[in-house]
Amino acid sequence: MGILRKTKSVEIVVKQFDKDSSAISVITLVERLNSDMNKTTVYRILNKLEDDGVVHSFLGKNGHKWYAKCNNCSSTKHHDVHPHFQCITCGKVDCLDINVHIPEIPNRNVEIAQVLLQGQCDACIKN
Repeated sequence: MGILRKTKSVEIVVKQFDKDSSAISVITLVERLNSDMNKTTVYRILNKLEDDGVVHSFLGKNGHKWYAKCNNCSSTKHHDVHPHFQCITCGKVDCLDINVHIPEIPNRNVEIAQVLLQGQCDACIKN
């Protein structure tokens, strides 16, 4: 089930991803949008946006869910199979524009794979 109508709430959430190319944690989104909508609405919209191929999610440090804008995905297929990098100093998370080969495993059908690399981002290395 995807976004049936582009409501004001949906537009507010989508604008958060248009501001910056970095991924955004669900915790940060809920905090940023708490004056516009409740937590349940934020989660519901994120789930629908992911179903529509607008955003993809992955687990970051401490198991927190993060969302980032998709590139050329659709409601039937997510093409964003790439690793993510999380800075252990500032916490920023980015999608890495590199291909990851997911091997075929005998007697298994891999549908989802997540790779999270952690270290220091360029800005934190310079400081």
